[in-house]
Amino acid sequence: MRITVFGATGNVGSRVVTEALARGHDVTAVLRDPSRPHALPATAEIATGDARNPEDVARLAAGRSVVISATRPAPGSESDLALATKGLLAGLAGTDVRLLVVGGAGSLTLPGGDGATVIDDPDFPAAWLPIALACGEQLALYRAETEVDWAYLSPAALLEPGRRTGHYRLGRDELLVDEAGVSAISMEDLAVALLDEAARPAHHRTRFTVAY
Repeated sequence: MRITVFGATGNVGSRVVTEALARGHDVTAVLRDPSRPHALPATAEIATGDARNPEDVARLAAGRSVVISATRPAPGSESDLALATKGLLAGLAGTDVRLLVVGGAGSLTLPGGDGATVIDDPDFPAAWLPIALACGEQLALYRAETEVDWAYLSPAALLEPGRRTGHYRLGRDELLVDEAGVSAISMEDLAVALLDEAARPAHHRTRFTVAY
């Protein structure tokens, strides 16, 4: 499978690249600034592009089976997330290339609640609010899209570097928690779930979530 990854140098994106290469896929890792140091595997093809630019997206998606977006803006630039979403959708319009997106967990509903979301929790960290709101806007843009074959992956509430177990549970719009009420997954296993979806498509124009 030929895969293009936007946000390839980020915490999640770099693990997506590593997982895809380990499975034998042909991976193009997209960097906005290729002159900056990075630790991407030598077997990845490095390309320059910007998810906000539909022409870049169309160029880097040509001949690919899947485009994966793991872009995450720097603090203070959260509005870039909506711009990247619009660029990806415009660049893939009229193609049969699938789009898999790593999103946020803030819009997931709390288990056993009355429809309240993660972001509604009084204990939700204020520092995370700007990116959580931006991810909510991002998801709304995807849900309004009816042409591109997209799928939006919301991680567990706690997403940290860890180890690859290859195991996870799948859900849809409700936060997944374990018996202790913890919602967590490693970045490595999030990449596993994303590449499993790429290999065996099960979600089309919808959101899904994963956790242990």
